Amino acid sequence: MKHLSSWFATLGGVRGPLIGLIVMCLVLALATNTFFTVRNFLNVLDQITVLGVMAIGMTLVILIGGIDLSVGSVLALSMMVMGYLSNELGLAMVVAVPAAILVSTLCGLISGLLITKAGLPPFIATLAMMSVARGVASIITDGQQIVGFPDWFTDLAIIRHFGFLSATVAVMLVITVIAWIFLRYRATGRNLYAIGGSPEVARLAGIRVPATVSGVYATCGALAGLAGVILSARLDSAQPSSGLGYELDTIAAVVIGGTSLSGGIGGMGGTVVGVLIIGFLRNGLNLLRVSPFIQQVVIGVVIALAVAGDSWRKRSK
Repeated sequence: MKHLSSWFATLGGVRGPLIGLIVMCLVLALATNTFFTVRNFLNVLDQITVLGVMAIGMTLVILIGGIDLSVGSVLALSMMVMGYLSNELGLAMVVAVPAAILVSTLCGLISGLLITKAGLPPFIATLAMMSVARGVASIITDGQQIVGFPDWFTDLAIIRHFGFLSATVAVMLVITVIAWIFLRYRATGRNLYAIGGSPEVARLAGIRVPATVSGVYATCGALAGLAGVILSARLDSAQPSSGLGYELDTIAAVVIGGTSLSGGIGGMGGTVVGVLIIGFLRNGLNLLRVSPFIQQVVIGVVIALAVAGDSWRKRSK
């Protein structure tokens, strides 16, 4: 029993979201016969891949006390750049994919520089980038979608190796582990918590705050671009309207997982739980044939409860 208590103690802020995830899954399992099946779990795992990759980058941003509203638009821009280079210009996918991620990284870097050099608040800087990226994504093909990618590319999201693991899911899992190791064991990762706690104190401690903040936003942009590549593989198309509202789901997953919007508190473990909560909640509501409009209301209530819990936790401390 002592070992069990010690294990729960190490979960820290993940405890509440994890318990919520377990309770929610039990309720949905009782409410529908098809929820608690291996096939449904694998489907959910496939469906949360895009959200999971984006949430990793958003976790880093929120940990430093920032916010990035542009991730959905940057995702769309990445898709269109990749699609245009491969299908319109005839470049190989091995060239188009890195180019698309490079463009999205540049978008994140510009947002970071607007914050650190121009002094814009993160909300305004990323709101501007959201508009610019969405506009450029539409300009590339005059608002038209691009359809049809090589079979090997779409197979990355379709074929399940060993019967359960697609290449895109594997990419999400690998990046999650790398991000977890970075935050837990690397000095640069721990610096993010210091910046989120107090940028001035972090600066006085010798941390290069502007460079770190710019790097975090660039990383968030790169991961949004990678998520766009994954979504293109899933849909076998690239659409300038893709990613609408994704920034809200991404922020919601991070906050539900226990990462504080004020910065300095949270981690990858909580984000994984938050992504699973969003994924299983949407899946369960779909199985129950709940209207998509009502689903938005439910997600909004869950977000409000998560933020309220964060505020209560800070007050209690």
